[in-house]
Amino acid sequence: MKPITKDDISAALKVVGVHTGQTLMVHTSLSKIGYVCGGAQTVIQALTEAVGECGTIMMPTQSWKNLDPEDGVHDEVAVEDWQIIRDNWPAYDKQLTPTNTMGAVAEMFRSWPGTIRSDHPARSVSAWGRHAAYLTENHDLSNIFGDGSPIGKLYELDGWVLLIGVGYNKNTSLHLADTRAEYPGKHNCIEHSAIIEKGRRVWKAYETLFVDGEDFDQIGAAFEERYDVHHAMMGTAALRLMRQRELVDFAVEWIEKNRR
Repeated sequence: MKPITKDDISAALKVVGVHTGQTLMVHTSLSKIGYVCGGAQTVIQALTEAVGECGTIMMPTQSWKNLDPEDGVHDEVAVEDWQIIRDNWPAYDKQLTPTNTMGAVAEMFRSWPGTIRSDHPARSVSAWGRHAAYLTENHDLSNIFGDGSPIGKLYELDGWVLLIGVGYNKNTSLHLADTRAEYPGKHNCIEHSAIIEKGRRVWKAYETLFVDGEDFDQIGAAFEERYDVHHAMMGTAALRLMRQRELVDFAVEWIEKNRR
C-alpha cells in the first residue's frame, strides 16, 4: 500500500473545500484513509495547517463509558456487579480521561498543544484555534447537544462539518436537530457520570434529552439529494464537507416529518 503523506492529505482537504479561517467540526476514521505516514499526527497537522491560526478545528472526544451501566455501555459486566462501576469509575478529568471509540485522531487531538477540552464527563468535545475557548466553555451536564452547547455554538458561528471515512451516523451535529425538532417520541432521560464536585468524586445524576441517532444515515442520504455536499477522496477514505446550518435546519424538518 502506497503511504499517504501530509502533502496528500493537504491536497485532498483543498479539493474538498477546506480553507484558511474556516471553523470545522471533524469526524474521522484513520484506518479508512489507508496507510498514513505518521498516522494521527499527520492528519491533525494537515487539518490545523489547512484552516490556519485564524481558523478552528473541533472534534468529538466523548468518554461515554462514564455513564451508568443501565445505559448499555458496560454490557460485559453482570448486572449484579453494576454497583461496583457506579462506586469506582474514575471521575472525569479532561486532561487524563481517554476517549471511547472516537478514533485515533480524536484521541491524539484531545491533548494536542493548544487544544481545549470541554468539561462534560461523557460527551466532551475538544477544539483548537480561534474559537476554541468559546466552543468548549460552559458545556453543561444537561445541555449536551442543544443551543449553547459546543454543537449549538458551531451553528452560531456558521461552521462546517467534515466527515473523513465515516458516515452520517457519526455526525454529532445532527443531535442539535434532535434538540430543536418536535416529534411524538421525544423525551428526556436521567444519566449518571463520575465527576469531581466540591473536591470529591460523586456519581452525578443529570437530566438530558434522550438521543440515539438510528436514523442519521437516512437523514444524511436525504440531505445530499437536496443540498450541495462537497466530495473528494483522501487515500481510500471518502470526504464529505457540508455547511452545518444547512444540515441542522434540514434535519429538523426531516425529523418532524418522519419520526414517531
